Amino acid sequence: MELEVRHLRALCAIADTGSLHKAARQLGMSQPSLTTQLRRIEHAVGGQLFARERTGCRPTPLGRTVLSRARPLVVEMRALLTEARAVAARSADGTPQLRIGSTASRAIPGWLRRLRHRMPEADTSLQMDVSANALLQMVAAGQLDIAFVHEVEGSPLRLPDGLRRRVLVEREPQFVSLAADHPAARKPVVHLTDLAADRWMVDPTVDGEWDGLQRVLREAGLSPRVLHGDYLTAATLVATGEVVTVCQPTSVARPDLAVRPLYGDPLGVRLLVAARTTAELDAVYGELEAAYWEAAAEAPAYQDWLLGTRATTPPPAVEQVPAPPTTARLPRLTPGRIPPPGLGPAPVQNLRPTPL
Repeated sequence: MELEVRHLRALCAIADTGSLHKAARQLGMSQPSLTTQLRRIEHAVGGQLFARERTGCRPTPLGRTVLSRARPLVVEMRALLTEARAVAARSADGTPQLRIGSTASRAIPGWLRRLRHRMPEADTSLQMDVSANALLQMVAAGQLDIAFVHEVEGSPLRLPDGLRRRVLVEREPQFVSLAADHPAARKPVVHLTDLAADRWMVDPTVDGEWDGLQRVLREAGLSPRVLHGDYLTAATLVATGEVVTVCQPTSVARPDLAVRPLYGDPLGVRLLVAARTTAELDAVYGELEAAYWEAAAEAPAYQDWLLGTRATTPPPAVEQVPAPPTTARLPRLTPGRIPPPGLGPAPVQNLRPTPL
């Protein structure tokens, strides 16, 4: 048997994860298949490459020698494929392409609108996915140019080698969505204990989501009933009072659905954008930043939270917007204005919203 790049990639995965089981999952194959493949590779090189121990797999001296040569080859092959796919992605007529991947966010429409305004000649595409890790891998593989993703607190994302990243919001608090007639909806801030008798709904396919919610509930001493499903279905069930669910703070309430912050902000996510080069990040970051704060300005519960975080600091630039006769007058964050300190990575002078 002759060694191929896929064999070298398998050896690197086993060494990196320290486990045949984890490596098989990373490679998208079964553990028995990977075990069989490893035996064939060891037979081809003439010796054992990994010592199987109770705690996992450890490279043997021969394994370390092979890995020292295999890793550069795998990296070079990945770079070759990335460059080739990027070139192949260009249209035959030379139209520049911008391939964006994203997890769910209310900033997406405003981001795309701003990009079309600034780069009308570009053919912009969007791919949504619940898995931030999958999107990052697609950027690394040259299948996407940009990925805008969220990283759940306590569940670090696996950022592939070679990617550049920029943090949009270091810690975005996660709110709770509940029926408008829920007793807790009468409060401006909801305690987790207010929801002790409720059933929660979570999408376990979102990277880190289920682990994060479990941790928060466990720390609060709660063990509620849980339904697994997508968040589109969850919104319908929340409105009917069947479940409550975690939601992004930019979510907007409806007549049958309330959005409230959780006391103490027990669960947060980090919002970041990743690309292969700094130039690609620079090309889209300003529009994304402006779009995010525009979405924040349209979410009253988030506005109140943002203003509350600045109780001991100078207030942000705000304007008074006439409120409908039936609602109270609240200060509104102007779209594109400076966010409260500590929420974004850039200092004030580096914020570059794009006015439309």
